[in-house]
Amino acid sequence: MTNEELLQIIEKAVRGKVTELDLSLKGLTSLPPEIGQLANLQTLYLYNNQLSSLPPEIGQLTNLQTLYLYSNQLSSLPPEIVQLTNLQTLYLGSNQLSSLPPEIGQLTNLQILYLYNNQLSSLPPEIGQLTNLQTLYLYNNQLSSLPPEIGQLTNLQTLYLYNNQLSSLPPEIGQLTNLQTLYLSSNQLSSLPPEIVQLTNLQSLNLSSNQLSSLPPEIGQLTNLQTLYLSSNQLSSLPPEIVQLTNLQTLYLYNNQLSSLPPEIVQLTNLQSLYLYNNQLSSLSPEIGQLTNLQTLYLSSNQLSNLPPEIGQLTNLQTLYLSSNQLSNLPPEIGQLTNLQTLHLENNPLESPPPEIITKGFKAILDFCRQQLEQETDRLYEAKLLIIGEGGAGKTTLAKKIQDNKYTLQQDENTTVGIDVIQWKFLLDNNREFQVNIWDFGGQEIYHATHQFFLTKRSLYALVADTRKEDTDFYYWLNVVELLSGNSPLLIVKNEKQERKREINERELRREFTNFKETLTTNLATDRGLSEILNKIKHYITNLPHVGIELPKTWVKVREALEGDSREYISLEEYMNICQKHGFTKQEDKLQLSGYLHDLGVCLHFQDDDFLIKTVILKPTWGTDAAYKVLDNPQVIEKLGQFERNDLANIWHEDKYADMRPELLRLMMKFKLSYEIPSRPGTYIAPQLLSVNQPDFNWDESNNLILRYKYDFMPKGILTRFIVEMHSDIEQQTLVWKTGVVLAKYESRAEVIEYYNQREIQVRVAGKRKKELLVVINNELEKIHKSYERLQYQTLVPCNCKSCNDSQSPHFYNRDVLYKFRDNNRYQIQCQDSGDMVDVRRLIDDVLPTQPNLEIPMSEPVIRNQVFISYSHQDQEWLTKLQKHLKPMIRNQKLLVWDDTKIQPGAKWREEIENALTAAKVAVLLVSPDFLASDFIADNELPPLLDAAEAKGLTIIWIPLSSSGYDETEIEKYQSAHPPNQPLDSLNSAQENKAWVDICKKIKAAVLG
Repeated sequence: MTNEELLQIIEKAVRGKVTELDLSLKGLTSLPPEIGQLANLQTLYLYNNQLSSLPPEIGQLTNLQTLYLYSNQLSSLPPEIVQLTNLQTLYLGSNQLSSLPPEIGQLTNLQILYLYNNQLSSLPPEIGQLTNLQTLYLYNNQLSSLPPEIGQLTNLQTLYLYNNQLSSLPPEIGQLTNLQTLYLSSNQLSSLPPEIVQLTNLQSLNLSSNQLSSLPPEIGQLTNLQTLYLSSNQLSSLPPEIVQLTNLQTLYLYNNQLSSLPPEIVQLTNLQSLYLYNNQLSSLSPEIGQLTNLQTLYLSSNQLSNLPPEIGQLTNLQTLYLSSNQLSNLPPEIGQLTNLQTLHLENNPLESPPPEIITKGFKAILDFCRQQLEQETDRLYEAKLLIIGEGGAGKTTLAKKIQDNKYTLQQDENTTVGIDVIQWKFLLDNNREFQVNIWDFGGQEIYHATHQFFLTKRSLYALVADTRKEDTDFYYWLNVVELLSGNSPLLIVKNEKQERKREINERELRREFTNFKETLTTNLATDRGLSEILNKIKHYITNLPHVGIELPKTWVKVREALEGDSREYISLEEYMNICQKHGFTKQEDKLQLSGYLHDLGVCLHFQDDDFLIKTVILKPTWGTDAAYKVLDNPQVIEKLGQFERNDLANIWHEDKYADMRPELLRLMMKFKLSYEIPSRPGTYIAPQLLSVNQPDFNWDESNNLILRYKYDFMPKGILTRFIVEMHSDIEQQTLVWKTGVVLAKYESRAEVIEYYNQREIQVRVAGKRKKELLVVINNELEKIHKSYERLQYQTLVPCNCKSCNDSQSPHFYNRDVLYKFRDNNRYQIQCQDSGDMVDVRRLIDDVLPTQPNLEIPMSEPVIRNQVFISYSHQDQEWLTKLQKHLKPMIRNQKLLVWDDTKIQPGAKWREEIENALTAAKVAVLLVSPDFLASDFIADNELPPLLDAAEAKGLTIIWIPLSSSGYDETEIEKYQSAHPPNQPLDSLNSAQENKAWVDICKKIKAAVLG
């Protein structure tokens, strides 16, 4: 704003005798003397300018009651400011004030004084004359002490002193008997004065991030305290007197050195939130169960090895963090926490509940624990032994000799087709029977791509090598097992046929593969070494972590009933009846058990498929054998993997398949072993059998987008899965072969080729909307990658310098390196071919997704013109408050504000959210523990917002609703609209209302800026 424009505004305001004038966000560097003519002015907004001084004439505004001067560059105040004797509210935060004039004490009507974010190293004694002061903000300064006169501010209700350099408090602090809120966090306090006990009206006291090693017993006299912050100190114990704080609702004790809690803490019966993470707690006393009003309990990063059963009495608990402890099991009483909405158990050596239950989420965990509690438990002694290796190595012979050590080797031992499963049982020391389910895998190449569906975690693996042939690729098999088995133990069994020896480098294998346990030698023709193999298998399989864990007794009974059923499959209704017969009453419990058995590989029950859910496959090999019959069929092989629905009547002609052909076909599609050609219903392709020859096709090599995926180890089957997933976009449904495919979509073409020997997949895309197609391809490949828990690979991005641009062999950068450069604000990187410096952000933006909405053509500019509100549905009431305060601005400023309540019934909600994210100019995050715990927000809303903020297309404003671990997230990098140490839920209603007004003004400024 020019000086002339400002003078016109002032002149008009003088004529109009205005009482309120908003000159904020105008880029002002100075004020003219004429400002003093505004004799009627009561409220003056000057925040967010560049004012370095105020004119003496400011003192003529004698009717001024409220003056906003925050976010300027003021280094001092004019003496004339003392003439503003009617001033009640003065905002001076975020300036460059190093001192206050003594005359400040003459503003005796001041009720609110904001001095945060300055450079104050001391306060004048005259500050004590501001006896009407109710709110004083002094945080983020350099204060090393407080004057004794501070004690004269007897009307003070709120005092913020955090982020200073205070090493002590004056005794006079105890005279502030009306104080309700005192924030002293992030100072250097090692003790508290005894006089602090006189602050009997104190409701919120923040002492976090100091150097307190103990608390005075007198702390117990602060009986009106509702919130007490003691986190990030050096407390090793709490005084027993803390139990006198009977009104305490929230207690922050994280990041201390507590090894135990005083038993008396259970008398804090009004406690709703207790934060104890990052301490040294090794146990919880049973009395914890008496804190029946607790809603939030953080116990992460301690040394807890168990939990008391009494934790189940905390029936109002909604949030429970137990991650990073030493818990091996949860007490069944956890099942009583029916109000629980968030449960974190990461980084614990848990055996019960089993991991298959834990991965299903907290509801499944609660259901499991509830069933343990409702009935007796039993132990299931059962595990899988998976025998793998090349064809003809002796796998089947070993399986049969394990089952029956008197088995005689057959000269013409049949080669395993697909998978055979047999049982071996032996007695444990406790006289319980242990059942080993031996899975004997066919070693032929065609079966390798299906390993990912059957190589399960928490199993024992035996890799059989024929020393005579020397054809075993140890690195391939050990990598496959490491990738898919969750670090399950593996034994190498050398079958020394005709006593042919073969040495392997055990030391190197052991160094590279931590799950490799031992090498055992045998000659299966003579049984040499067989007894040692049996003993080793017994040892390793009985020590698997899940063996013998306690399960609800009904689970064990149903498992035994299904094991004894000779049928290959049963209907869902029959399964439900078996469960009912053995004591189940709830349908969700029956489905949880079938899901658990499915995850273990004991049976197959696809609950996410509306067709397959109706059948429970009791013998998984019934399904896999059927699939392999198609893959091994000579006619299907001759037709390069193509078969008709009618062909299945001949392939699956046996009685056991006759009535289930539709289900078996769906099973093949579920396992990504086949797909239906869209233009030819009833015709299917098994991509493993496609021609190895690449068909002829033309390719425009100009202006291509290229991506490469380079794997440390490349499991077989990635590309065939990709082909199945993308089959509807195969060009003409003909440009597909065993190691590659051409796709047509979005007026573009993509070539995706696997180079297995180079451990690489290469993608190049040409056409009008090539980036959109590349994003789809990248997303599909990333989904496949994520299904391999330990897959190590690099995504390589092509250089776009002049030399590399439009080249089919440009220099490539590791995507993660580019991200690291960008995140560290290093925006240039050198091409190793040309030596040119190139823009990191452009490299990323050229080929990687930056927008969630893939349907917007890249040629269309994205117009960001609205406010996107991201919040947890648990915080609905806070959203309503924000909407109310934004309403006048929406009317007057024509702001576009979007939140998910705008989604109409029946609309495609995900698409609506993606469109709103794309159009957002300002993102407002309502941050709370519930917000940070939301997987949907973390996975779907935050990434595109943070990406857009990095690209400078969007402003992020976040609002601290309640205390949370925001500093553990990327949100910490962005400016909060309100001090994080003063969350909205800690304010009284008047303060909260004022905070909302300030927040909305910041949102408005960001939108209009």
